[in-house]
Amino acid sequence: MSISFAIEARSGSARAARLMTQHGEIKSPFFMPVGTLAAVKGLTPAMLREAGAQIVLANTYHLALRPGEELVKEFGGVADFMGWHGPTLTDSGGFQVYSLADIRKVTDDGVRFRSHIDGAEFYLTPERAVEIQQALGPDMFMALDECPPGGSDHATVATSLKKTHEWAKRCKDAWTNRDSQSLFGIVQGGLHEDLRAESAGFLSELDLPGYAIGGVSVGEPAEEIDRIVQFTAPKLPDAKPRYLMGVGTPQDMLRAIGHGIDMFDCVMPTRHARHAQVFTDHGRVNLRNLKWRQDHGPIEEGCDCYTCRTVSLGYLRHLFVADELMGLVYATIHNIRYYLRLMERARAAILENRYESFRDQLLAQMG
Repeated sequence: MSISFAIEARSGSARAARLMTQHGEIKSPFFMPVGTLAAVKGLTPAMLREAGAQIVLANTYHLALRPGEELVKEFGGVADFMGWHGPTLTDSGGFQVYSLADIRKVTDDGVRFRSHIDGAEFYLTPERAVEIQQALGPDMFMALDECPPGGSDHATVATSLKKTHEWAKRCKDAWTNRDSQSLFGIVQGGLHEDLRAESAGFLSELDLPGYAIGGVSVGEPAEEIDRIVQFTAPKLPDAKPRYLMGVGTPQDMLRAIGHGIDMFDCVMPTRHARHAQVFTDHGRVNLRNLKWRQDHGPIEEGCDCYTCRTVSLGYLRHLFVADELMGLVYATIHNIRYYLRLMERARAAILENRYESFRDQLLAQMG
């Protein structure tokens, strides 16, 4: 298979591992900045590398619509197309089955969308999802799944789960680039532990290179996310990477690492940055707040990001009040570095077998 995964240390249920891909090694736990359209909003690949990014995520649905997977393939795959040249992962389009509910129709065979760009029909089956992703050339890619809305009742989720499992089998059958790309299955089941257990067991039997927990960032409260992750993660193969999709806040990730999760992605650091919200160990900071007007200090003392090393809170507030684009760039640099540094600190704590105390101290500070 195209990836190898070796656990180096444990601290309770938390794991520090090395994941080797065709495009390089990744140390876990790790966070994947989201580059939906083969671009992480506001940052160049050089900025991402300086921030400590090891891997970038892109999206199947969006890239298939524009510019088209064949054009991306012509440029050498998504990593070369965007000038990143490192490890990448693509989502299958399964989240769009949830998020674009008003322009899609789900059948047993697949999903029929009306393009959000021009209204043209776009039909995504498990086989087509694999075909697109193999053309995009990521190191890891996801099986097509159906993600029910948060809080869906047991019967609705059970019906949806049959589709997700059948689609996972079809994705495995369609997967041909097994020496260069690795297929991950996605555990669904909503907030229902029996369905989560069923899904984890079914997908484990498929013996895929990696596994994800999906459907836990669709409106559930933090305590429900934590409950489902704590229940589900141990039911996934210990020797394979575990990916919690679309999560989330620093607090969510700290708790999930403690349950044995290795991989994360989320739009929060980039999206919040565009709205003048930055993350710190003591909670979020609103850069538009008047109290920063004459503050000569950085966003966070001790942060090693380019923004905190270079400019003041007073300057950052000015940029946002003046609607200057550099404000969102500086804020994005900080937020991405904050998330990546959080992973680095978590890994160090696991290697030193002190993860629980590290997590609890940070959670107490964050409030």
